[in-house]
Amino acid sequence: MSDRIFGVFGILLAIGFAFSALAIEESFLSDAVGPKAFPIIIAAVLSLSSLAILLRPDPEPHWPAFGRLAEVLAAIVVLIIYAEALPEVGFVIATAFAATYLSWRLGSPALGAMLIGVGTSLGIYVIFHLVLGLSLARGPLGF
Repeated sequence: MSDRIFGVFGILLAIGFAFSALAIEESFLSDAVGPKAFPIIIAAVLSLSSLAILLRPDPEPHWPAFGRLAEVLAAIVVLIIYAEALPEVGFVIATAFAATYLSWRLGSPALGAMLIGVGTSLGIYVIFHLVLGLSLARGPLGF
């Protein structure tokens, strides 16, 4: 039953996405494909995927115990705090804390989680900021 609900929701979302894409105004300077093509392709893929889920649902899932659901909720809260803290403390610090917590909750020992969090944060910073030149949120330390 939950797959069917998800499938219907996906189809409705795809329809809304397609209508929004069709409402995009095109400039006379646009390329041959235009700005509507990519959102319409996404809507088509979403609708076909949702239709497949609707027509061939999996057996009813076994939902985890309340403790596991609380961990998922805690991860969501951490990600919300991460998004709010990003402009204040910067990318490197906020990402290090979020990645540390999430890897700890996924089963890494505390010290390993800290190393993974810091390594992930610095690795992404090096690749995206230093190598690719993309702008990331600057913190009070300037990075």
